[in-house]
Amino acid sequence: MRGFSFNPIAMPHFIIDCSKEVLSNLTEKDVNTKVHQAASSSGLFDESDIKVRMRPFENYMVGGSDQTPFIHVFAYIMEGRTTEQKANLSKSVVSELKSLFPEVPFIAMNIYDFEKATYANLNTI
Repeated sequence: MRGFSFNPIAMPHFIIDCSKEVLSNLTEKDVNTKVHQAASSSGLFDESDIKVRMRPFENYMVGGSDQTPFIHVFAYIMEGRTTEQKANLSKSVVSELKSLFPEVPFIAMNIYDFEKATYANLNTI
């Protein structure tokens, strides 16, 4: 766990935006599973709390081109992790995706923190 105590409302969400053509050899489930495994192996989350979903796009532009494949992961996690922990998580997920998609020139990830004071779900109300 690397010094982080689990929070019952700490539900990380990993949303994968990508160009549809990156899925020509792998399924959405394959990619979601790989991102889930990277998040779980970080030790920052309870595996059962990790949510991963994908949004493939048919119409998009990267650098002015509609032919350049891309993958971008947006992670939404509960505040409280250090910058180093978040940086390591991003690097781990991007590395896993690079191993799956060595031909994709644009793979990136960023992390947003949920503010605990303003977060609500069915278990907190």
